Amino acid sequence: QVQLVESGGGLVQPGGSLKLSCAASGFLSDYYRVGWFRQAPGKEREGIACISRRDGIHYSDSVQGRFTVSRDKDENTVYLQMNRLKPEDTAVYYCAMGCQVSTIPDDHWGQGTQVTVSS
Repeated sequence: QVQLVESGGGLVQPGGSLKLSCAASGFLSDYYRVGWFRQAPGKEREGIACISRRDGIHYSDSVQGRFTVSRDKDENTVYLQMNRLKPEDTAVYYCAMGCQVSTIPDDHWGQGTQVTVSS
């Protein structure tokens, strides 16, 4: 079972940018889906982006046009470039093998990385 570890979070001002990384512990085929998710305080976890060779790339309406997901096959890493960040983007961000929260077993979630957008 490939493990995914998120990193790159931090504190950023509104309008700023961050790039998150999702590093795999082993070979990560681009055929399989890797999704980015986030969970804000008091809210349910939501999917915001997903990438795979078989389905392409998809974004939620809340991040479309601001966030870009990509992958480096040589590094077995998936990235999430976040631009024009807003306070409402504040959340813990996770990556996982899948595009929908309901399809991911509870024990497949990592620790996530905190993103805080504040002035």
